[in-house]
Amino acid sequence: MLLLFIPIGIMANLAEQIGKMIDNEAPANEIIIYYLNFTIYIGSLLFPIFLFLSIIFFTSKLASNTEIVAILSSGVSFGRFLRPYLFGATIIAVLMLVMAMFIVPNASQGYNEFKYKYLKKGKKDRITSNIFNQLNETDYIYVSTFDPARQIGYNFTFERFNKDNNLDFKISATNIRWIEKDSLYRLTSYNKRRLIGDTAIVETKRRLDTLFSFKIDDLTPVSYIAETKNLFELNKFIREQRRKGASNINSYVLVKYKRWALPITAFILTIIAVAVSSVKRRGGMGINLAFGIGVAFIYIFFDKVFGTLAEQSGFSPLLAVIIPNIVFGVLALYLLQQAKR
Repeated sequence: MLLLFIPIGIMANLAEQIGKMIDNEAPANEIIIYYLNFTIYIGSLLFPIFLFLSIIFFTSKLASNTEIVAILSSGVSFGRFLRPYLFGATIIAVLMLVMAMFIVPNASQGYNEFKYKYLKKGKKDRITSNIFNQLNETDYIYVSTFDPARQIGYNFTFERFNKDNNLDFKISATNIRWIEKDSLYRLTSYNKRRLIGDTAIVETKRRLDTLFSFKIDDLTPVSYIAETKNLFELNKFIREQRRKGASNINSYVLVKYKRWALPITAFILTIIAVAVSSVKRRGGMGINLAFGIGVAFIYIFFDKVFGTLAEQSGFSPLLAVIIPNIVFGVLALYLLQQAKR
């Protein structure tokens, strides 16, 4: 299945993107590396579906040759018949988990960097609105919108609290710009309000050049940052983002849970595929493959819907991963009972 669909995917992508690669003068060696990363990245996304379809193809072939009937008629139980499939699914699940945790993140980074450098040149690859960060135990910053191309943020606020958790001072500006040649920040319509007891001391300037402890890129990580980190880097990154109070923390946690759910997905799809295709049908393999593709698309639909809910709202990322697996797990058990009969 991999050898069948991956080359088709590469040819389709190349036919669609070749014009942009030529216009943006993408080097040949980078294009080759891009398609190596493309193979790993896309292959990992479709691996569960390939597993599902390959089991349907193989088992339907057994059923059409009446081999399954012969196996079960000889006294072999359905559970014993299912055991080699589960053993194979275990091998595939471990492979998928290792790839998702350590191999795919590197491929994802190369794939996305090439895409935004040559294929989506000029398009935003960063989170650019409602940026809130906790720099340390006392300092907080906020920017309503950020323009990565111009390195400028609008409606900037910097707050520092003392040990008693009371506001020490607050800096606000209509915009903050990173001046690379001078390695400093430029604040426009600068306003600083310091509290001393019940007295507020206000300082205003039309423009102020100053330094901060944060880097401008730290405020706006690329939207695919979680995909590019391995297991240990992702756990550390999520802890740091939680400490900073990042508004999009759910999207990072969702990536983590999806990786851990891959082995469960492999077993569920294996059981469904065996249960559906082990029965000899009048339509033969075509009916089983049609049903399998339908189930695969429904599964992808569920996964995308709940994933979007977790990213765009307060829906729990853990539930977003668990619910589709529970629904299809129940379906797998039901189809398995029907196949045994």
